[in-house]
Amino acid sequence: MAYEPNLKKKYREEIVPALKKEYNYTSVMQVPRLSKIIVNQGVGQAVADKKLIDTAQEELSTIVGQKAIQTMSKKDISNFKLRQKMPIGVKVTLRRERMYEFLERLIAVALPRIRDFKGISANFDGRGNYTLGIVEQIIFPEIDIDKINKILGMEITFVTTARTDEEALALLTEFGLPFKTTKKN
Repeated sequence: MAYEPNLKKKYREEIVPALKKEYNYTSVMQVPRLSKIIVNQGVGQAVADKKLIDTAQEELSTIVGQKAIQTMSKKDISNFKLRQKMPIGVKVTLRRERMYEFLERLIAVALPRIRDFKGISANFDGRGNYTLGIVEQIIFPEIDIDKINKILGMEITFVTTARTDEEALALLTEFGLPFKTTKKN
């Protein structure tokens, strides 16, 4: 039998039946899925120091296990000394097995390493997608703290097939993302 990530198996065996029951779906195809995870890192200081973008690309590739690509600026902004098509960030899009493996490492290893962690806020975009901002890349165990020269943050976007934010919240909570519990008055 081929290798299958733990969270993919959990999705198929536990999450799908739970969400199907909770939202009264008639078919398993109606149950929301996690379609991709996009990890994005903006490196604005790369305008002055070209080596920063290469370092960020290498670190992000190490974290997610897939080669990151550089993102280029779309227009000139003279106040920031920015020219069109200058590299200003790195990103990577994860799908299938790599997506589930990264999500598992994020939930089990990286998020618990954040100082004074009390959960993540549940701010969705209105279409069932969620973006999580991380301040330091050093929460990932793949990064050697002694070798980094600049602390960079990143955004992790979870793209789901959910039609509403409520369904997406239920899906990501079932996966194990530690959302803050909000009390409604």
